[in-house]
Amino acid sequence: MKDIEKHYARIFSDFSGKQVLNHLRSITIERILGPNVTNDDLRWWAAQNALVHQIENLIKKGNNPT
Repeated sequence: MKDIEKHYARIFSDFSGKQVLNHLRSITIERILGPNVTNDDLRWWAAQNALVHQIENLIKKGNNPT
């Protein structure tokens, strides 16, 4: 899996990649859901957050090979 981690780190290391990752964070992790959110909406939001966290973790591993 080390190769894919390096690819993620490389892709998201330039200005455009950082902008894309910031955009993904803004529409998922940093999004504030209202009080009328449904259970289905919460599940969808949690899945999106998990994907963004997975991308961030792969970037970190790619930048810090052990």
